[in-house]
Parts: sequence; C-alpha cells; structure tokens
Amino acid sequence: MDIKGSVALVTGANRGIGLAFARALHAHGAAKVYAGVREPETFRDPGLVPLRLDVTDEEQVAAAARAAGDVSILINNAGVASGPSLLEGPFDGARREMEVNFFGTWAVSRAYTPVLAANGGGALVNMLSVASWVANRRFPSYAASKSAQWSLTNAFRLALREQGTLVVGVHAGYVDTDLTADVDSPKILAADVAEQTMTALLNDEPEVLVDEPTRHVRAALSGGLEALYANR
Repeated sequence: MDIKGSVALVTGANRGIGLAFARALHAHGAAKVYAGVREPETFRDPGLVPLRLDVTDEEQVAAAARAAGDVSILINNAGVASGPSLLEGPFDGARREMEVNFFGTWAVSRAYTPVLAANGGGALVNMLSVASWVANRRFPSYAASKSAQWSLTNAFRLALREQGTLVVGVHAGYVDTDLTADVDSPKILAADVAEQTMTALLNDEPEVLVDEPTRHVRAALSGGLEALYANR
C-alpha cells in the first residue's frame, strides 16, 4: 500500500517505538500523522498531530475514532511491561498488561475497523514481540499478553480481509527503549523497527520479523521444542 499521502494514527506515540513509527510515517510522506498520547498538551514534535488517547479508556477511544476519522493506517503500539515475577508479587501489573496490550489493542482496532473500511481498507499494524511465541520466565505475564495480542491480530486479519485491510504483525526481541533500560541483552534500535515496518506496508507484507533472534524463534515454531525453548 502507499504511505505517501495517507493519514495515520500511532498509539503510544509519546516516545520509544511509537514515536519512531510516527516519525517514519511522516518521513515516508504521510499527509497527516496522529500521535495518540495521554497528554497531548505536553507533546511537541514537528509534523505530528497530538491526539488524546488512553487505549484503556473506552470513551477516549470512541472520541478518537470520531475526531480522526480520516485514518487509513492504524498502528497499535501502546504497551506496558509491569507484571510480577513468576512465583511472587501481586497481579496488579499483570492485569495492567492485559488491559493495555490486549484489550487496548482490541478496543482501538474495533473502533477503527469501520474507519479503515470507509477510507479504502488501509492497514492495521500491531506491535507484537518475539514473546508472542515463547514463554519468558523473567516476564511471564508480558509474554502471555503478547501471545493473546498475536491471536487477536490473526483474528482481525481474517475478519478484515473482505474489506481490504492489510493486517500486519510486527515481532521483535529487545528494542532499545525505556522499557528495556534494565535489560542487559543485545537490542535493536526503535528506528530500525519502524523502518522495517514501513517496508512491509509498502510491500503488503503481513508479518515483520525485525531481528535475528525473532527470525530464529519463528522458524523454530515448526521445529523441535529444544530450539524453541532454549535459554529462555
């Protein structure tokens, strides 16, 4: 699909991967890029249009769909990682992860399905993770929320096929953002995630495998359990 001249919305666009997505869309010639943020009055980035959007607030989601009804590319990027360890800690953070990562994506995608249809089909992009496919003993609830989000992405892919909407799942390992500041592992840049996603949109590709660890795990889904769960 064409990015040049399109209108896009990115959720969680105040920083990190979301801001990289928004800037990449603008750089590729999008006519307008809405930056979905909780506090639009504090957001300042040249070329981007701030839009109040807390993906866990149903009224804000509905209001955003009314206010930004010209969108043809939706990128669900808003996400959190705040859950407990596997064997101890309260479940509040895990519930928050499901509310934002899973239900938030569902709510925004549902609200924008008719908008995308009215604007020619367009594209729905979900920022997923390599954790969509493998359990993670350090971040068990985050991985579970991403597995649920991947399943939801596939459901929307089937449901929106008839209206001509391209549904794209973006999978990556650790990305160099505030979210992974305490993680001592190789990381990819947020700008690289965004640029590979732009390429996928331009080529109508339904899946983006950002880095080598992600490609390795994806390939292992049809292989043995040893490859899939090694060192995790």
